[in-house]
Parts: sequence; C-alpha cells; structure tokens
Amino acid sequence: MSTIKISVIVPIYRIEKYLPKCIESLLEQSFKDFELLLIDDGSPDNCPKICDEYAETDNRIKVIHKPNGGLLSARKAGLDAALGTYIAYVDGDDWVDHFYLDTLYKLAIANDADLVVTGHFREFDGKIETIKPKNPGFYDEVKIKSEILPNAIFNGEFCEHGMSTYVWNKLFRKDLLKQVLYGIPNEVIMGEDAAITYSYLALSKRLAISKIPLYYYRQRHDSIVKSIENPKIEYYRLGLLMNYLKTKLSPVLDEENLNNQITYYLYSQILVRSGGLIYNEKQGYWFNPFLNTEKGSKIVVYSSGSFGQHILSTNLKTDYFKIIKWIDVDFHDLKVGENTVNPISSIQNDEFDYLVIATINPLIHKSLKVELELMGIDSSKIVKINTDTTKIETLIKDLGFDQNFIFTQHQ
Repeated sequence: MSTIKISVIVPIYRIEKYLPKCIESLLEQSFKDFELLLIDDGSPDNCPKICDEYAETDNRIKVIHKPNGGLLSARKAGLDAALGTYIAYVDGDDWVDHFYLDTLYKLAIANDADLVVTGHFREFDGKIETIKPKNPGFYDEVKIKSEILPNAIFNGEFCEHGMSTYVWNKLFRKDLLKQVLYGIPNEVIMGEDAAITYSYLALSKRLAISKIPLYYYRQRHDSIVKSIENPKIEYYRLGLLMNYLKTKLSPVLDEENLNNQITYYLYSQILVRSGGLIYNEKQGYWFNPFLNTEKGSKIVVYSSGSFGQHILSTNLKTDYFKIIKWIDVDFHDLKVGENTVNPISSIQNDEFDYLVIATINPLIHKSLKVELELMGIDSSKIVKINTDTTKIETLIKDLGFDQNFIFTQHQ
C-alpha cells in the first residue's frame, strides 16, 4: 500500500539555471511521505539531463520526458502519474520553504480541506517581498459560495482577485483535481492557473486559507513577453479562458456577478498585454485607459514589471506618448528601446505631465502613490486607470467578444 500522501508536480521547460535549487529545496523537506514528479516538457536545454541525474540519487523522484505541449499538458501528465492523495504544484524556476509540504499537509488534515491556500514570497533581483492572503480562515461550502466565489476573480477593487490565481501556493485533492484539470483545453495558454484554481474552487466544499508564506516565487525579466505580435491571437486565447470560466462558474454564481467578474478580469488582461493602449478596430481609434492623459503627453512610467515593459514596447510602435523616464524602486539593468530603468529619486515634477503606475492591483497603486508623494511628486500628476463599466463593456464588444466572452474575429 502506498504511503505517498503528496505528489509534487514540477513542469519543466528551459529553466536549467534555476532547476537544481528548486529540486534541492523539495528533497530537503521536513515532510517525507511524498513523491517528486519532474515533467520535462520537451525542454531543449540541459533540463532533461539534470532531471535524470537527480532521479539517480533519490528514489522519490520520477522523471517524465514528453514532447513539448505547454504548461497545461505538463500539469496533466504529472497528474496522470501521481500516486499521492494530494497534489502540490511547484514551478521549476522557484523554490520552497523547508516546511512547505509539512504545513500544507497539516492544514489539509486539520480542516479536512479540499483546497489549502497559503502566502508566498516574491523574489525579484535579490529583494524579497512577503505576500499574504487578506482573508485567512476556514470556509465551509456555504461560505465558499457566499463569500469566496463572488469575489474570487474580482473583489470590487480594479483589478484585484479575492483569491490568487496561482496553483503553486495551494494544495489540491487529487480526486477532485482530476474532475477539473482534464476538462481544460490545452489551447488555454494564457491564464492556465486561473482556469484550474477557479473551476476547482467551484467544486470545493471545505477551504483553508493561511497567511503563512511557504513558497518563493522568482519573478524573472527573461520570462516576461514584452510585446504582442498578433492581438487577435491574444484575444482568442483570452476568450478561451474567459468562456471556460463562465461555463464552470455559472452553476454556482448568479449571472450578473459572474459577468461582472469576468468583464473586469478580461479588461485587466487586455490592458496588461496591450501595454494599456488598445486599438479599437471597429471604431478606428486607440482606447487610452490612463485618465487625463492625451496623445503627446510627457509621461513617466513607474514599474519595470510585465505591464511597464508592455507600455514601453507598445509606445515604441505607436509613438502615442512622449515617455521621458522609466522608474522603479526595484532599480535594475533593463532596456526597452532607448529607455532604461531609473531609481524613483531621479524624477522632478517639472519634467513630465503625468506619471503612470503600471499596475492593475489597487493596493500596489495606493502604496506606490504614497511613496511618490513622500518623494515630493505632485499627486495630481499620478493617473488612474479608466474603470467605467459602460466604457469597458463597449470596448470589449467592439473588440469582438460576444456575450459569452468568445472572441469572434479570430482568423
């Protein structure tokens, strides 16, 4: 009889630089009753060799080599081979705390939980930030449906999730995950984690949310896609995700709430991927979401993360704004076009018209705004994102999404 309580599944593709640290953090767990499934998704680098070498040193490791099929297919291949009662996912470029599995398992057993959620650490250029869920506690089926699900995708603040999309700070029951994972189309290659997390949550009857941070998420510059080559393909992929979520959540949420959550989620994803400016082909104009700004405005962009990089990449093509400086408190060596990242102390009020904080998270926006004001930046120059519901709904319709969020103009 198997004593494996947790199967840890690690999808692997082109991460040879980071993989050993990930594997070693798992092999050093205080919790022993687990197996480690390394899923080589046709990685063209040394990852396959690294996996095989580790497997020779520890019998808890299973290696699965498969043709490249994307993240979802790797997660499914891991689930196919898993023997544990519970499933934990770890990304191969991240690492975990020594008590990661022990804490997850105890939270699951103590609460007989279908789903366990914890905090995590965000590591960025050597700096570590602690991220904790705001709603810790135990939730039964009634509370999941009345308190968690109605705010899970969009909690009323643009655009913040009530529950994080990530699968890696969670523990799942294998039998319940099988009911969810195999039904997600492999073509969903944007928002895969959201597809898993929210559809699984809809089936969960007991939920435990802990603030304890256990997982180290490594944010990498080289993992960020900096421009959209074909907006219609992007919209098609987003539409697949949003339609899937609507289908899976419609039995447990009223239509108005569900449509509202998905509308704001879709808008936020389009914003980030498009770099803010969205071309409305039907009406023949650029939708500018940054309130008060105009074409030709002298702009400072705050944030060198995904959204910030997309803003600069998009502006290279459109020349819509005059971006005079790119700043971040996480000052580091990065370049898009002629713009390099500068420290926040490098700007003066008289050199720009507006400052765009490149985030869709309201809490981050508020905290950064406070820091900028403390540095003497004029608060009236710090812009907000347009969240007018009517304008968002009109934009989404004009872009080609139908009432079920399917993108109808894909060719």
